[in-house]
Amino acid sequence: MAKKVVATLKTSAGKDYAKVYRAVKTEKGSYTFKSEIVSNEEVKTYFKK
Repeated sequence: MAKKVVATLKTSAGKDYAKVYRAVKTEKGSYTFKSEIVSNEEVKTYFKK
């Protein structure tokens, strides 16, 4: 699956997007990572949530 995402982000339309990862704390106290593809303009607002 990751290869498909990387291939799509390398196209001319895909350069407007970035794949971001954020650590999310679970109920047990451990951390998991959540990944999303957002536009380059929304990267800073994504991490402020």
